[in-house]
Amino acid sequence: MTDQKHQAEAFRARHRRKPILLLPNAWDAISARLLVAAGFDAIATTSAGVAWALGHADGQKAPWGEVVEMTARIVRVAGVPVTADIEQGYGDTPEALARSIGEIVGAGVVGVNLEDGLKGGAAPLRSIDDATARIRAARAAADAAGVPIVINGRTDLYLLGLGDPKSRFDESVARGKAYLAAGADCVYPIGLSDQADIAGFVQAVGGPVNLMAAPNLRGLAELEALGVARVTTAAGLTRVSMAALRQAAEELRSTGRFDLFAGAIKHPDAQALFTK
Repeated sequence: MTDQKHQAEAFRARHRRKPILLLPNAWDAISARLLVAAGFDAIATTSAGVAWALGHADGQKAPWGEVVEMTARIVRVAGVPVTADIEQGYGDTPEALARSIGEIVGAGVVGVNLEDGLKGGAAPLRSIDDATARIRAARAAADAAGVPIVINGRTDLYLLGLGDPKSRFDESVARGKAYLAAGADCVYPIGLSDQADIAGFVQAVGGPVNLMAAPNLRGLAELEALGVARVTTAAGLTRVSMAALRQAAEELRSTGRFDLFAGAIKHPDAQALFTK
């Protein structure tokens, strides 16, 4: 636990200094090891990718116990700091959320994502009061566990396209400030991609900001210049991998030829990922 505490403290510090933190999202042991082998010294998990790898749809459909087990497996093979996307926190109340935080901290993570979106609820988002109460509960649970995890408070206004552009920006800023005040370490306006809005958001919120990598998002150097603290890939790498496998499967099925295996990673190289 001492090592995990030190990892969490160091991970938090990386959100408040340059260079910008690029976190790729893993979904299983293989993806985690490949990302670390590529040179990343910290990774995240993707809730969608983990759910799909477990045979479930995204949106808290995967059983919590299976998510915790997969996260622990990723932490074990990664050997670097791991932050976990736990969606809404797998708890309807702040008390239930606190139990989830204790369990995911027990899996070895140094951070979590908590989102304010309500999939299938009467309203698309939790109220600010509800969302901040949950962040406070998460912070208290992490403190009780002795691990100062990095809480990434996600707001879904841009993802859901709620309101007109001005109200969407203003509400996102208000939520970002409230989440930071409640104990979040970073704010995640998922779906925000306009350069002017990014710059304005970073300045207005006054704390570390996380963005989601997407084809229309600026490059790391430009985002760093705008003051962005970190970028995560969400389910992007999972979907890239799915596309590659689908293409290979379709080629194999349609041609009946085995040329595609010439470009595969060699068995000894794959073995080496797990024997070092």
